Amino acid sequence: MNQLRIYWKIAILSFGLVLFSLLIGGVVVIGSVNRIKEDELRQRLMITARTVANLPDIKKNIELPDGSRQIALIADNIRIINNVAYIVVLDMNRTRLSHPLSERIGGTFTATGADAAFAEHTYVSKVTGEAGVGLRAFVPVMNEQHMQIGVIVAGGLLPGLKELIAEERQSIALTALLSLLFGIFGSALLARHIKKQMYNLEPHEIARMYRERSAAFQAMHEGVIAIDLNEKITIFNERAKQIFSVEQEAVGRSIRDVLPDTRLPEVLQLVRPVLNQELRIGKTLIWSNRIPIREQGTTVGAIAIFQDRTEVARMAEELTGVRKFVDALRVQNHEHNNKLHTIAGLLQLDKKDQALQYVYDISEQQEEMTRFMQENIADDGLAGLLLGKISRGKELGIHVQIDPHSELKRFPPHLDRHDFVLLLGNLIENAFDALAEAERERKEVYVSLEQNEDLLSILVEDNGCGMTEQIKARMQERGFSTKGSEDRGIGLYLLQRIIRKGNGRLRCDSEPGLGTSMEISFPMTGGLQHECE
Repeated sequence: MNQLRIYWKIAILSFGLVLFSLLIGGVVVIGSVNRIKEDELRQRLMITARTVANLPDIKKNIELPDGSRQIALIADNIRIINNVAYIVVLDMNRTRLSHPLSERIGGTFTATGADAAFAEHTYVSKVTGEAGVGLRAFVPVMNEQHMQIGVIVAGGLLPGLKELIAEERQSIALTALLSLLFGIFGSALLARHIKKQMYNLEPHEIARMYRERSAAFQAMHEGVIAIDLNEKITIFNERAKQIFSVEQEAVGRSIRDVLPDTRLPEVLQLVRPVLNQELRIGKTLIWSNRIPIREQGTTVGAIAIFQDRTEVARMAEELTGVRKFVDALRVQNHEHNNKLHTIAGLLQLDKKDQALQYVYDISEQQEEMTRFMQENIADDGLAGLLLGKISRGKELGIHVQIDPHSELKRFPPHLDRHDFVLLLGNLIENAFDALAEAERERKEVYVSLEQNEDLLSILVEDNGCGMTEQIKARMQERGFSTKGSEDRGIGLYLLQRIIRKGNGRLRCDSEPGLGTSMEISFPMTGGLQHECE
């Protein structure tokens, strides 16, 4: 039923268009036929008037007092033969010597427009009268001495609209019939094509889907931008405007006019998706997925779905160890309880001096580590991460040693706290995983951060299970992991992106059964440096 309604509406619309086209075409055709008829009558009248003006009998009798009788007979015969309305022969006094109405013979020709003919001019004029629109051909009559002795006037009526339609009724009927047949056939093809393009949907259903789609895009927390093959924006939701601080309406404009350094048109040339890529657009850092829009195997546009990198970094921190701060606090609480139990036992044994010394020792250790972090690691987030990893290592039976010469006062160009939380968190967690599979009496992780004016070097070493050359070659591939878990294989892939963004260099030394050393270095010059907060 739905398809029948679509067919019916399209058929009515198509029929109306065909009928309107027929009317316009009819007006054009009738106008063209009318011009042809006028040209044909103009030529016939001129030929007739010239023929009469050159007849010897006309020239001879026009100057005779009783020559009108002979002239009228000749003119009437030629009028009938040439199918003209009238032929009037005039002498130089403008006296009619012939006329279809005999009672007008001998009268004076008073119609306007004949003066030029009496001055030896030949022409055709148009006149409107009671009978309709007509043409008159004026030809001067010249004697043997080339003197003008009279004027021939040949006239005829142009056919009216009714006469034209009556004359061309067969052609008009055949043309209209063929036009209607082809129009109906074309309407059926058009209806089928439009139905296919509209997915068998009614216009109001398409409008409802458009409203729902627009509302869905505007409600999304992610930014969404879509372009067509001409790089014109077709979607630019409110979240995208917020991220890029765009206030004016963007839909319909070129993407390069709105975001000059956009990377979205690249997808139109690549014809493949670009997923989970960090991009800097203007002053904004985003985490983006860019996907080509394909229809029936052909690329018709591209769409980008992206988030502000701050949001992505927050989630990355959770994935790389920041979310384990709660576990670290639980470990510290467990250690605190053990220490309290130790102090209580010493007091019960009446070892007050030893209990007091024990309190001094553990307090000094804690204060020393806290003071070291405050003096050498200027960013509180990184200091908290390292303290948490030390506590986490104690719970796992792993000794995490921070190089006493470690120092981090500012971040390298293009990098910030979130990058370093992600980087250090992944390196230390990978070391914990390697030690979990190793049989060691003493499991150790060594962390060093060395910084000067030119270079920042990060070193994380462990005495875990190590890696083979095959694993080292694939360790930065997205999704590759030796743990056999679906949520693994992302850490070193993200770490590689951070290294590339900071123009850094990674050196990995690993021996199976001995351990792994991961060293990353970043230049401290060549761009805007971020101070640690």
